[in-house]
Amino acid sequence: MIDKLLVATFNRGKVKEIIPFLEKHIKEVICLADLPNAEDVEETGTTFEENAVLKAETQFRNTGLMTLADDSGLEVDALNGEPGVFSARYAGEKATDVENNRKLLAQIRNIPKEERTGRFRCVMAFAMQDKTLTFDGTVEGMIQDRATGDYGFGYDPLFIPDGYDKSFGELGKEVKFKISHRTRALQKVVEHIKNYL
Repeated sequence: MIDKLLVATFNRGKVKEIIPFLEKHIKEVICLADLPNAEDVEETGTTFEENAVLKAETQFRNTGLMTLADDSGLEVDALNGEPGVFSARYAGEKATDVENNRKLLAQIRNIPKEERTGRFRCVMAFAMQDKTLTFDGTVEGMIQDRATGDYGFGYDPLFIPDGYDKSFGELGKEVKFKISHRTRALQKVVEHIKNYL
């Protein structure tokens, strides 16, 4: 069993989602909010993988702790993969979810419904003493032309995952937890940890 893992985020909600996957293999999971003087890493990468690796390796160097970091977002095929790594700040640096959703809807307004394909993508980087490994998770789907549902955050109310007829905003925690891009990446992380132990 691994003694301690740092998740490179200040978001305790994200850590709560991650802990159930890891608790059998790691004694203690902490985040940046648990560390005095911890600082976020600026996401200067051009891909999810670059940003995840940058965050994981920087925090590993800062703390000496095995570190897990992720970067994720929405890719829309008809927009050449936008918003991509800019998902959280698509409408501007301090943009709200509503503002980002509004911009995305404006961008796809003239795109035929059947061409509004896309995916949520998550890349997790796991930094250890000797190496950093990355794990990818995706969920394919369609972007609808209006927001529906109150669950989740970001683009959840606009995204209908393949095999469903409702948005992540309507499907709720149970379905999202089962099929999300973050879950799929985490499952790969857990497999690696099991082999590592």
